[in-house]
Amino acid sequence: MGQPVREYLLTLCVTAAVTYLLTGPVRKFAIAAGAVPEIRARDVHREPTPRLGGIAMFGGLCAGLLVAAHLTNLKSVFETNEPRALLSGAALIWILGVLDDKWGVDALVKLGGQMIAAGVMVLQGLTILYLPVPGIGTVALTPMQGTLLTVALVVITINAVNFVDGLDGLASGMVCIAAAAFFMYTYRLWFGYGIEAAAPATLFSVVLMGMCLGFLPHNMHPARIFMGDSGSMLIGLVMAAGAVSLTGQVDPDLLNQKAGGLREATHAMVPVYIPLLLPLTIIAVPVADLILAIVRRTWKGQSPFAADRGHLHHRLLEIGHSHSRAVLIMYFWSALIAFGAVAYSANDASMWIVLGIVLLSAVGLVLLLLPRFTPRAPIWAERLVPPRYRRVVRGPLAAGASASDATADGVAEETSGEERRTAVPAGINGATAIGDRSRFVDRRKAGSHH
Repeated sequence: MGQPVREYLLTLCVTAAVTYLLTGPVRKFAIAAGAVPEIRARDVHREPTPRLGGIAMFGGLCAGLLVAAHLTNLKSVFETNEPRALLSGAALIWILGVLDDKWGVDALVKLGGQMIAAGVMVLQGLTILYLPVPGIGTVALTPMQGTLLTVALVVITINAVNFVDGLDGLASGMVCIAAAAFFMYTYRLWFGYGIEAAAPATLFSVVLMGMCLGFLPHNMHPARIFMGDSGSMLIGLVMAAGAVSLTGQVDPDLLNQKAGGLREATHAMVPVYIPLLLPLTIIAVPVADLILAIVRRTWKGQSPFAADRGHLHHRLLEIGHSHSRAVLIMYFWSALIAFGAVAYSANDASMWIVLGIVLLSAVGLVLLLLPRFTPRAPIWAERLVPPRYRRVVRGPLAAGASASDATADGVAEETSGEERRTAVPAGINGATAIGDRSRFVDRRKAGSHH
């Protein structure tokens, strides 16, 4: 059991390292190539930021699959066509994304490209063969039904991830959380129940985690580079490929036979249906955002593909949350739904799992409704935390300053770092995405704006 874990860890580290190391050169290339679009009305960042981060993520994907192909316990995955099918579809969607990041591609053309990429994977064997239907059992799908269902799942997942990519670090973090939950479930199926058909999905989830973890340090607020459509569509396709592989390739009857003896009554059937439900739970938040966006735009008489500022992350900013806190809230809800589904499928004490999810949901709602709340560290720990979390201001007072001035400074310290940044005009903001952050004073004197 330990050897496969080490091999998965090696694959994860190689994928993350290659993605991280490639992102810096890719950022310079994006700037030189002019892939730095102007700020649009719906954007929340204030400095032009290069895209094309998907180039580095695709490099990490290739490196991870290459390493896994030479590992003892993982090379058996490459005896099937699924890794080849994933790489073929990923290459097509990545090329489409790069073209869109540089020159822009019409929404209908992108939709067609997504369907072609999904079709290429289907032609190479990565498709849904049958579905476990409650009350009926396993239903075998015809080739046409399997193709249509697979293409629909891939397109929905890609666009759900693409829609949620609106804040620094949001899409990559949420997908990483979903991939971690997906890995826990698929790894248990493979090495816990001995179901080898779950091996490709397990590998895909590990590689996906590495891609996101390697890109996140460059993409956290304030982001130095965006993944763009080349990255968001890529990780969406990899996530969909894992879901298709698990849902369509794992025999529900075999799964019920392996797990049924360990459970009682209704809960014995949970592992049978969770492959169908888990892909939906891990993208529940992005899909909810996607559905709300389509309904909202259609209601207004607009195209469903028309961009706006009505997404969930935009609404969190509007009610007063800072950029970083809005991202963390989205992380929280994604982790709660994904890991809650996995825990329910793996644990017999399901009622306690449900009660825990309800309790954490209540905590999440409290945090959601307190956008102005800033936690404070104890006095003894103030030197260990950033100034924004300290109760009082440390340091000498200016000459002639009164106690009331010190109190005013302490009150001013209550303002979060995000709110202090918003008070600085965009042209002199030190947290620039392209230039050196320490040189904004010189640019202000020169009267230039980047």
